[in-house]
Amino acid sequence: MLSQTLQYLFSGLTNGAIYALSALGFSLIYNASGVINFAQGEFIMLGGVAAVLLTSAGVPLPLAILLAVLMVAVVGLLLEKFAIEPAGDADVVSLIIITIGASIFLQGVAQVVFGKGQRALAPFTGDAPIVIAGASLLPQSLWMIGTGAVIVLVLAWFFGRTRLGKAMLATAHNRLAARLVGINTRHVLALSFVISAALGAIAGVVSAPITLTSYDVGIMVGLKGFVAATLGGLGSGVGAVVGGLILGLMEALAAGYISSAYKDAVPFALIILILFFMPRGLFGARVTERV
Repeated sequence: MLSQTLQYLFSGLTNGAIYALSALGFSLIYNASGVINFAQGEFIMLGGVAAVLLTSAGVPLPLAILLAVLMVAVVGLLLEKFAIEPAGDADVVSLIIITIGASIFLQGVAQVVFGKGQRALAPFTGDAPIVIAGASLLPQSLWMIGTGAVIVLVLAWFFGRTRLGKAMLATAHNRLAARLVGINTRHVLALSFVISAALGAIAGVVSAPITLTSYDVGIMVGLKGFVAATLGGLGSGVGAVVGGLILGLMEALAAGYISSAYKDAVPFALIILILFFMPRGLFGARVTERV
């Protein structure tokens, strides 16, 4: 019984790390613009797809990972420059519709380039499971959890110690005040798309050896990332991480103790409960407005 529960916890933490990275991407862009970027899931998909294509072409794995992340970061920048920025001060709903359109476009491009089949990236350090108290843990799962932890620490340092990070925080707190003190909020918005795209790409790369990747995997992962961000409190970095881990654990426990058929229903049931009882999430993120 203990080993079974531990197995579910390992699975939940592994998936939760990916949801947390997706949720962080949602929170970054929401803070900078008040927009919910529904193309975030496609950044995750593109990271995995690009890494698989590059390694299939003979590119060494470390270089393929770096190039995949850079390529997706550029896609994020292009999305902001050619889709979000031209919209100017359009209302939030219009901008959300733009991100949905971008998601469909990116998915279509990936289908044409990558095809409809599923592929896996080679595990970073082998696939022999590690047995802990009767439960098995894949080395790639440790990469996923460890990568998520490192990224959280790097982001904490970036926002707390660098001028650029503090400028992003100032923009998130009050865009008008940030403009008055000379912060270019347009550049901050572009940077938020670049960082969120890179986060998504990293999540897609580290998860591809376990979950496989295909042109349509971004939809569900993106929606679950949104649920995690909402659970923690949209705009809260800590909330995004906590929400992702809670969602991953709830999914794993529901699949293990109830039925795997209900696994994907958990996020949607959870989002309904959140909207009814905790509309601002666990960490009570403030409500932002576009100015």
